[in-house]
Amino acid sequence: MSELRIEKSRGNGKHRAGLNESAKSSGRLSSKQYEKELKALHIELVKLQEWVVQTGAKVCVLFEGRDGAGKGGTIKAITERVSPRVFRVIALPAPTDREKTQMYIQRYLPHLPAAGEIVLFDRSWYNRAGVERVMGFCTEEQVENFFKAVPLIEHAIIQSGIILLKYWLEVSEEEQTRRLEARITDERKIWKLSPMDLRSYSRWYDYSRARDEMFAATDTDRAPWYVVRSDDKKRARLNLITHLLGSIPYKAMPRPKIRLPKRQKMEGYREPDRPSRYVPEKF
Repeated sequence: MSELRIEKSRGNGKHRAGLNESAKSSGRLSSKQYEKELKALHIELVKLQEWVVQTGAKVCVLFEGRDGAGKGGTIKAITERVSPRVFRVIALPAPTDREKTQMYIQRYLPHLPAAGEIVLFDRSWYNRAGVERVMGFCTEEQVENFFKAVPLIEHAIIQSGIILLKYWLEVSEEEQTRRLEARITDERKIWKLSPMDLRSYSRWYDYSRARDEMFAATDTDRAPWYVVRSDDKKRARLNLITHLLGSIPYKAMPRPKIRLPKRQKMEGYREPDRPSRYVPEKF
């Protein structure tokens, strides 16, 4: 079985976590092994959370990719064991009529992190370079203006002290088809399949061209794109979280020893006689 390595790099205080070579070369991870690896990463995410809160750091992570690439599941894996007050997930709906008249990126800016926060964007301002462009919701002139402006805006975001990470989850045609078909047949997933998803599905190569041009215009030294192969969801989640942790100079913060205090005495308290409305125990 593979082991998850979590070690402190010399000199910079970073933690590194990752699957060893035997795990990389083997087939799909078993659920047991995946949970073991994820648990170790969750421990590191809690350390990251404590570091962010105590130091006032600001972290912003963008998740982009085609429909069915695994963005939502990866975000859930990250936030499963941390505080929603620190790790805030932003998934904006379609813009309102008022927002359509604003500077394009304006509606995203209020959601950027303040001190002690980590913000995860489930799709971001890069909607303009992807779905809006491919589906004809904006003009080519607007896309060109976006490409010119966004590196400058991201430079300003970074200059303000925010750690900005941009991830593109890359899924193959075959795996995307399998996942979208599963949404049709699984009542638990049908809500994930919108009319826009169906329209987008038929335009694979339009999205490929849009992705390539987006990378060419916005993959900068200050704010690079990181691509995650996501056909194997379990490995994609582990690899992305590992990379995220290795990209932030966090360290374990000192913790006071915790002991539960003694409970107070009853001092004459009695349970009330009136019946409580308990939920029926059917299980």
